[in-house]
Amino acid sequence: MSKRLLWVGEAYYPLQNVARVHTVTIHPRRKEAVLLFVKRVLAIVLLLVVLGLLAAAIDTANSFGEDEGGGGAGLSALVLVVAVGAFIYYLIEMLKVLGAPSYYVLAVETNGPSHAVVTSSSTELLRNIAQQIAEAIENPRAEFEVRVEKISISPKHYYYGDSVNMYGGSGNVGMAS
Repeated sequence: MSKRLLWVGEAYYPLQNVARVHTVTIHPRRKEAVLLFVKRVLAIVLLLVVLGLLAAAIDTANSFGEDEGGGGAGLSALVLVVAVGAFIYYLIEMLKVLGAPSYYVLAVETNGPSHAVVTSSSTELLRNIAQQIAEAIENPRAEFEVRVEKISISPKHYYYGDSVNMYGGSGNVGMAS
């Protein structure tokens, strides 16, 4: 077995493919979570208003003709229950992101699209690991073994990567620390 491998969990990275190792704090996307929640709530309210107006128009039309048993009330109740359920679901999704902690992590990036992220409660330990990996890349005889904590996060809820000032284009997302 080669001693020129960096193991992160069950994945291994050949040291010659490691392009960059750095420590960084990743923060949850709290602002985006709140804005998404507001958009979703506005969509629910708009849908309820449209359906309410539609139900009122149908009731008005039925009052001029024969009444067909008031089936609109059951449909209105179902729509209201679904809307409340969607609101609760979206609220829980937003609260997950708002309550998520920031993590101090060691990021390992390769020459390709893959990368690894590990964490520890000790920022000094992560800095030391980054230094040891850099030394192992420089010195093929260097050996070390370290165990770190395992986290499970949803990447869509966190900022990760470099901050870049970009002019022009569309849909560019930046982050300021």
